[in-house]
Amino acid sequence: MPGDAGRNSRRREVLALAPAPRRGSGAFSLMEILLALALLGLLSAALVSGAMRLINGQPTTPEEIFWQATRAARQAALKSENDVQLSFDPKERTFVVSGPKAPQTFELPAEGELAIDFLQPPTDGGGSVLVGGQLLETRTLPFVTFYADGTCSPFRVQFHANGPAHILSIDPWTCAQVLAPPDPNAP
Repeated sequence: MPGDAGRNSRRREVLALAPAPRRGSGAFSLMEILLALALLGLLSAALVSGAMRLINGQPTTPEEIFWQATRAARQAALKSENDVQLSFDPKERTFVVSGPKAPQTFELPAEGELAIDFLQPPTDGGGSVLVGGQLLETRTLPFVTFYADGTCSPFRVQFHANGPAHILSIDPWTCAQVLAPPDPNAP
């Protein structure tokens, strides 16, 4: 079988010209695979938690819960054509919407200390006190009223947690936040 010897020699020549496979260079190490899996886990956890928040639509900050309670109070006043009151119960940590129907409550998460006060509109007189290096308003209101025409009593709301107090001014005609112009002296 002279033809077989020729074929075998050609195969040897072709194999000799082909590059030899290198070991270990084409595969991933165990450390690389574990790192990729860890990154995928972190990304999926972030996406799932964000998606759950969107799906549930539950507010998470005291400000978001305040705005949810404010919208509910305004809608209740418009629908019932009666005055509706919004108050904050510090013991229960809830906003309470009281009107002609049964009270509606909006509970805050039970994390950390938090003080929420409804304040009178600013006047030229005093009403502020410096406590522990933080300026706090002292002219509080027990509740605010939302009227049947879609307006509300003029008020401000003060959120005081671990940091400095944060005050929102509310427009009595729209019951929305009054946007303040930017501070020219801010850095």
